Amino acid sequence: MMAAVLAFQGCNMLDFDETSGVYDRDDMYETYSYAQRMLTNIYSYMPQDLGTIGDAMRDCGSDDAEFGDPEGTVQGFNNGNWSAISTIDDSWELYNAIRCVSEFLESMEKVDFSKYYYDSKYEDQMEQVATFTYQARVLRAFYLFELARRYGDIPVPMKMLSIEEANSIEKTPFDQVVEFIVSECDECAAKLPETYIGMLDDEYGRVTKGFAMAVKSKTLLYAASKLHNPDGDVQKWKRAAQAALDIIKLGTYVLDSGDKVNTTASPENVLVRMNSESDSFELYNFPVRFTEGQRTYMSGTYPTQNLVDAFQTINGYDVTLTANGWESDDPAFDASRPYDNRDPRFARTILANGMAFKGTEIETFVGGADYSATRSDLGTVTGYYLRKYVNEATSFTPEAEAEYKHHWVIYRYAETLLTYAEAANEYFKNPSSTDSELTMSALEAINQVRANAQMPAVTADNYDAFTEAVRREWRVEFAFEDHRFWDVRRWGIGAATQTQVDGVSIVKTTGGLDYTRTSVEKRTWTDRMNLYPIPQEELFCNPNLNPQNTGW
Repeated sequence: MMAAVLAFQGCNMLDFDETSGVYDRDDMYETYSYAQRMLTNIYSYMPQDLGTIGDAMRDCGSDDAEFGDPEGTVQGFNNGNWSAISTIDDSWELYNAIRCVSEFLESMEKVDFSKYYYDSKYEDQMEQVATFTYQARVLRAFYLFELARRYGDIPVPMKMLSIEEANSIEKTPFDQVVEFIVSECDECAAKLPETYIGMLDDEYGRVTKGFAMAVKSKTLLYAASKLHNPDGDVQKWKRAAQAALDIIKLGTYVLDSGDKVNTTASPENVLVRMNSESDSFELYNFPVRFTEGQRTYMSGTYPTQNLVDAFQTINGYDVTLTANGWESDDPAFDASRPYDNRDPRFARTILANGMAFKGTEIETFVGGADYSATRSDLGTVTGYYLRKYVNEATSFTPEAEAEYKHHWVIYRYAETLLTYAEAANEYFKNPSSTDSELTMSALEAINQVRANAQMPAVTADNYDAFTEAVRREWRVEFAFEDHRFWDVRRWGIGAATQTQVDGVSIVKTTGGLDYTRTSVEKRTWTDRMNLYPIPQEELFCNPNLNPQNTGW
């Protein structure tokens, strides 16, 4: 990629130089191909969570998972050892991406490709060029959303800033950031195509009309949630519901009963970040016996019993591992085979004892082939292994090594339906209600997702019961897709959910297997953790970023 080298001139992430030792800015916009590469560079900043926090997925900072290394960076989320001086997931650097957008937009205003008029591809290229600035603006809106859900009030630079400007810009209140994102998404959605298939190069993974609408929908969901809407203004929930309904009515996307991760082919996926071949994710997350001795340190994202308990039986009954063993009201539940006949999403998310993997069965019982007595055994610390995003065909066998692409799903259609379900329930305070504008009930929306997963319909007939149901659905449908960490915060449930994570101990006896809930880790939670601290180095550079977020 002919992306310009980023050379920092000051300590503020809002400021960098786009020049390189070979090409200047005029060179980078000399041809269609070069301009396209500059746009592609903006995409390269798109966040993903395939082990990006010291090899850990972000869910290791939630009650859904534990990281193998007790000293891993992500553990700061769990033990409280993070601060403005010692940050985790320092996404302030997304301002690099936002400055790239400003540079791109300013440069594209001066671009003249008319000298290529007689090129055979000219008309097709200009059709693409017509979308370039709208793609960039939606990406900027998305990056601002990512910053705002981390930090709350944030700067919103609308041009390339000088060092002096970067170190004096003030924060924009969260609600105003939301309005800017919504306005940008509305304007750009009207100009973007629903797909690039059929256009030049049949490109996939580009910002479409649907993704612009998705960024708006996601932003309004967060704006309506308790963290940013403590007074419970129901009109904010109505806006979130309407934005989701607009995507539903678009008719472009459909639910997919197959796998949505690691693929670009699913009709459910709205935007996917495409990555090259790699085996590192499997190296960190395979049961250790399948890594052929190549895993040499404590790693891995290990699902917790807390998460396992969120998956119901196939008949829609709760299952919980208690001090007295497995408990469920499902008359068909077999406590001797507790992972059988569960929500089908369970087997796509988690590898549990007895499940098939690479032609054999996973053994996490004490003494089993995949059991770990201590963390230093480099295996599971919870009794479970990760399945989602793991490519089973990856091989570490000498002379037969194989690695595959891992495509990160940025947004998929099921999120639209659950956004609508949650927002409609919060607006009407009744999951069955509709009106002339919100013509779908919350129950109808959630049950589309349930039916796609081959799960029975939710029948909750009141606000509280449905709230519990939709939060469960978010958790199991989007496990390890970078949702739980943020949902805990926007719902304000950290104190109730983030202080203890558990696992399972399985012991083989003459009568079968005994399952015991075990404590994996006691964690620290304070409500200041609902937002990240602004990095102290940024406050030193720019005092106008004060006040620091509450509690930090």
